[in-house]
Amino acid sequence: MSQVKIDLIGASTAAEDIRRCLTILYATPIGTVALDREFGLDWGFVDLPTEVAKARMAAEIIGKTGKYEPRVLVQEVKWETSNEGELKPKVVIQIV
Repeated sequence: MSQVKIDLIGASTAAEDIRRCLTILYATPIGTVALDREFGLDWGFVDLPTEVAKARMAAEIIGKTGKYEPRVLVQEVKWETSNEGELKPKVVIQIV
């Protein structure tokens, strides 16, 4: 699993700032930010069975989005598969 796609629903003057903040959150491995070791996503699920990994990753995305970006709500986490069989989460976000 790599790159997380973000779909923003709702009009907001802050939409690009929100997208930038979420892109940074989703691309940062957990434990790598010195003053906030909880910031970022835990990608340790990739070696688990596919359905278990998808469920845990969706929970991770929803939880971290709620904690670090209060301007949005996660509507849905969809999954896309690349030609190489790589799973990619696609997060549908509602701006509040």
